Amino acid sequence: MRLVAILMALWVVLAPALAQPSSGIALSDAWARATPGAGTTGAAYLTLANAGAATDRLIAVSTPIARSVELHTTVRDGDILRMQALDTLGIAPGSAVELKPGGIHIMLLGLKAPLKEETTFPLTLTFAAGGDLTVDVAVRGAGAMGRTSQPSKR
Repeated sequence: MRLVAILMALWVVLAPALAQPSSGIALSDAWARATPGAGTTGAAYLTLANAGAATDRLIAVSTPIARSVELHTTVRDGDILRMQALDTLGIAPGSAVELKPGGIHIMLLGLKAPLKEETTFPLTLTFAAGGDLTVDVAVRGAGAMGRTSQPSKR
């Protein structure tokens, strides 16, 4: 009985630490544009910073508000800009990567409802070494080019 009590006490102390992503990745400045009318596609933007000692990779993104989520970058093909899907995104130690319009961004496909200005939605990013991080994404106006600061939640 005493051993069980000791093990339970250790679990209470250690479980939160074991659930924390350990790679040093932090998410900030998460925002999206409002979608017009019955639009079913949107995009989200944010900044990823790595204060850890090793590169970590973003390997998946999800949200309950969309059927699927993809990581994209914008590439120039002659005079035309095209989106290209990315399988992963590496974040080197001591660096930050800004996902922004016209660059790397998160595509929200099959939105269950339009994104409305002045609302928020959760976005979960999965990292190879750091596990899951969830951030609240603030929806700004349809023509927004800037961001708003929202700290990451673990």
